[in-house]
Amino acid sequence: MNKTWEKVFYVLSYLFQGSSYLSPRTYAILHRAHHAYTDTEKDPHSPKYFNSIFSMMWATARIYMDLFTGKVHFEDRFEKNLPKWKALDNFGHTWFSRIGWVVLYVAFYSYFAPTLWLFLLLPIQVVMGPFHGAIINWFAHKYGNTKYAQDNTSKNLFRVDILMLGESYHNNHHKFPSAINFGKRWYEVDPLYPVILFLNWLGVIKVKNQALASVPSEF
Repeated sequence: MNKTWEKVFYVLSYLFQGSSYLSPRTYAILHRAHHAYTDTEKDPHSPKYFNSIFSMMWATARIYMDLFTGKVHFEDRFEKNLPKWKALDNFGHTWFSRIGWVVLYVAFYSYFAPTLWLFLLLPIQVVMGPFHGAIINWFAHKYGNTKYAQDNTSKNLFRVDILMLGESYHNNHHKFPSAINFGKRWYEVDPLYPVILFLNWLGVIKVKNQALASVPSEF
């Protein structure tokens, strides 16, 4: 995509993540490292080396912040073709931004929630980014089915994945990291696949042939 659309999606990433905003660039580097070193000591978030989901996510958060602040540097190949918007990333990580979003959430719930029990969803929304990451990076490496035998613990957590928008087809994703369609069986619906094809048709993005085919990637 061109630089203008790149900025648009960066802003949308900030708006949709809100209080749990994670830098797309930093998380992409972590994600690439995860694929390159899955279930080894270099993996930034492998449940193989942790006793609980909380210890894994705490360690992942520390690695993420060290990478974001420049205290550590990963291999240059993991930074290839990644977007960069330091000003927005820095603002998204301020307490002003994070607490500001929480205030907006509370105000929204207070005005629109018809019953008090809906407020139980508020903590999940506040930490939605890490919450989603924990489900995939912990449970999808421990539970589910294995379609492709690999030298890692990745699993397809759900047989039909609407809730996680296809992300839980994790074994498929580890086999073909560059494929834009995470579903490989006829019933494995990836809700974002047609969205990506539509954006490609509009010319907003350009899908490479490698992403359409089921071939391994460099990571």
